[in-house]
Amino acid sequence: MKCQNSIGEYIRSLKASPILGRQVVFHREVSATEACFSSPERPWSEEMQGLLEGSGISRLYAHQVSAIDLVRSGRHVVVSTPTASGKTLVYSLPVIEQILENPLSRALYLFPLKALAQDQMKAFRELTACLDREQAPTCATYDGDTSAWKRRRLRELPPNVLLTNPEMLHLSLLAHHEKWATFWQGLTHVVIDEVHTYRGVMGSHMAWVFRRMNRVCDHYGVSPILVFCSATVGNPSELTSKLSGLNVQAVAKNSAPHGRRHVIFINPEDGAAQTAIKLLRAALHRGLRTIVYTQSRKLAELINIWVRQRAGSMAGRISAYRAGYLPEERREIERKLSNGELLAVISTSALELGIDIGSLDLCLLVGYPGTVMATWQRGGRVGRSLQDSALVLIAQEDALDQYFMRNPEDFLRRPPESAVLNPENPVIMSRHIVCAASEITIRTDENWLNKKEILKAVSKLESKGKLLRSEDGKELYSALKYPQRGINLRGVGQTYQIVSGKDRHTIGAIDGFRAYRETHPGAVYLHMGESYVVDRLDIETRTVEVSSAKVDYFTRVRGNKNTEILEVFGKKGVYGTSVYLGRLRITDRITGYERRHVRGQRLLNIVPLDLPPQVFETEGLWIEIPGEVQKATEKAYMHFMGGIHALEHAAIGILPLLVLTDRNDLGGISTPYHPQVRKAAVFVYDGIPGGVGLSRQAFEKAEELLQKTLKVIESCPCELGCPSCVHSPKCGSGNRPIDKMAAIFVLKGIIENME
Repeated sequence: MKCQNSIGEYIRSLKASPILGRQVVFHREVSATEACFSSPERPWSEEMQGLLEGSGISRLYAHQVSAIDLVRSGRHVVVSTPTASGKTLVYSLPVIEQILENPLSRALYLFPLKALAQDQMKAFRELTACLDREQAPTCATYDGDTSAWKRRRLRELPPNVLLTNPEMLHLSLLAHHEKWATFWQGLTHVVIDEVHTYRGVMGSHMAWVFRRMNRVCDHYGVSPILVFCSATVGNPSELTSKLSGLNVQAVAKNSAPHGRRHVIFINPEDGAAQTAIKLLRAALHRGLRTIVYTQSRKLAELINIWVRQRAGSMAGRISAYRAGYLPEERREIERKLSNGELLAVISTSALELGIDIGSLDLCLLVGYPGTVMATWQRGGRVGRSLQDSALVLIAQEDALDQYFMRNPEDFLRRPPESAVLNPENPVIMSRHIVCAASEITIRTDENWLNKKEILKAVSKLESKGKLLRSEDGKELYSALKYPQRGINLRGVGQTYQIVSGKDRHTIGAIDGFRAYRETHPGAVYLHMGESYVVDRLDIETRTVEVSSAKVDYFTRVRGNKNTEILEVFGKKGVYGTSVYLGRLRITDRITGYERRHVRGQRLLNIVPLDLPPQVFETEGLWIEIPGEVQKATEKAYMHFMGGIHALEHAAIGILPLLVLTDRNDLGGISTPYHPQVRKAAVFVYDGIPGGVGLSRQAFEKAEELLQKTLKVIESCPCELGCPSCVHSPKCGSGNRPIDKMAAIFVLKGIIENME
């Protein structure tokens, strides 16, 4: 049994430790805050007042009331507040009120994960449990696990509230909307939870799913109110308006209480994983309920194994949690964590979203999650019962991790990032236009067709025979019967199935755009803690054949890239140079792969590959390197190519400070002479065909990008360059050439406007 002050004692013990204490580089107490309450503009009905009292809800937070008032007045709204701030009541109370007034009303609840839908169905039933059985709204989940007979029953007799996910909306409710006619005809509210996850590629897809949904709603003569819920992001109104194509009002001022929270940064000497194990064992000894977040499935499993081996009788109270577990296994872990049977869980980002796991005391982050938003989202898992809690970030050898170890105050000052997406991505847009035509014939006078980019996409689809025009030219039909099946909402390009063994059973899938880099012949592929070696990549059948193998090495591709500037969108002067934004054509050639030993990353050998080049168009920015800076660098006997190569790596590594993204979503090319620029240039581009808006946002923050890049390189204590500053884990040329001092020289030359 833990004592009330065990978090305080845990932190004092940590800082007093002769070894771990010296690794604590930052500790700050974030004070507790009091709740702020309010009352709705329009009083609740007698039935609703009884429901609130029966559920033990005597007052509502001010931000809940602000959002509820907007929803009740017919406005679309986004609530962007921290974890455990009561967002569920914001949408469920107006929905229940509407259903009590008109029992034929319907609401669609959309969640990115099945587990969230199950969790919210339980919460909805608990909220309405005090209503008479005849009165209580009906609710049901609809996902890939729903049986055929239940699906038919849901279509014929739809519940008041249907809880589902983006894939089922895309593949069923929209694609076969006529079978759901009763549901669509009564639709009054659409709830989109965890909307901050709809960014980048998935966000660009979802923007079109919602536009298709708007067309279906128009077809059935309904105009549902949209309620978005999000973690704290920098641009909630802009994000949701861009997603939905509608005007959405934001409520972002949190008025829920929280307990005192300790924020601690540790720069470990023994590695992040080993340090996390020591900290977790100390927490278990004190009975602190703990969640550990890792950056990979494999590391979550390894930490779980290592801790359990040393935990003695407490081993049964520790578990890993990640995607890849069976649904019933995940539900069991969630249940045990919520009721206290489990004392610690080691998780990937799978437990970052709002699944109810009760109140925890301690959150250990093994590596910076990549964004300020995700860090606070994970940290929001602790202290839900208003008790003292702690968030501990254990740094890895990564540019962002080390930036915050050296600039911890910047983390606390930094606002959450803005989420970006690009509905005008031509690849994604074209596929959804065909879907829209297959669902409801497109009339050429529809307003959304007026945009130049959409008209261009329609013209291309007609020339390819994917859209057919009526004889009078006023209607467009899909040439494909069920185009929805060919779209992966969470990726770009066709999906490759990964099969193993003589029976060729499927063990996973990979987006076609990533297949060349991650599942080329000879690649080591990790799945559920097991290693496989790729035997064959079949481009025609989109199949990856693998064999189980225990190997002591990992693989990394080598190659080269060329870029062609197709169109310039913008130009601006930045310090002593110019930065451009435009459309690029990237030619990516994979020429071979490295085998490196797991321990120490020692290069074992290089294996050549003969794969066709990947050619795609995307959006990117490029930084001109002034000729005077190049001459001065070479005159100082520094390696100019190594300098701009290092600059490229560092800029991509630090860009997630400015844009809500992962460095793996970006690509880069540095060249000592580009024929179109007519001088040296560094290119940074969206690593997704068509682009998702990352480079556009980076272009707007070009000055800050150059400043931060210089700061990261200069402040790193290494001599020649390392993963904390200028080395990239995915460099196609093996981080050669790299010249850290030349990168500093070039950046200073630009920023100080060297003549």
